[in-house]
Amino acid sequence: MADTFIADDVHHLACGVCPSRRLPLGEFDVNERPTRDCPFNPADGYRYTADGVPVCVHPHKVGLPVGKYKTDGTPLQVKLQLPNSEAELVPYLHDVLYGAAPVLLDDLIAQATAEISRVFPAVDVVATLRRALG
Repeated sequence: MADTFIADDVHHLACGVCPSRRLPLGEFDVNERPTRDCPFNPADGYRYTADGVPVCVHPHKVGLPVGKYKTDGTPLQVKLQLPNSEAELVPYLHDVLYGAAPVLLDDLIAQATAEISRVFPAVDVVATLRRALG
């Protein structure tokens, strides 16, 4: 059996009944918010699509972009969008990296490394990432 997406992390922001706490990535969808299309099932605490797919409705809590990962097999992708000013860089990166799903961190750090150099050529990338992660 595959590991759950969020395994035994009691401090994680995901809701206690979120499918991410019991299912691996790819076995549930992520919606932007609760909707009537995905009603709550009090028997197990999940929300489900009409086809019976479990749905997380708080993407900001699980650190995943909205996607039909189970329903459509949507691949997990995230695009880093740096702020316009250097002064906002460290706080932005801190929020993005600490709010991201662990499975996204390698890709986000690689994107940050490339994009910081491109957008802010005078910035020390390693020092900036250290401050953001510190």
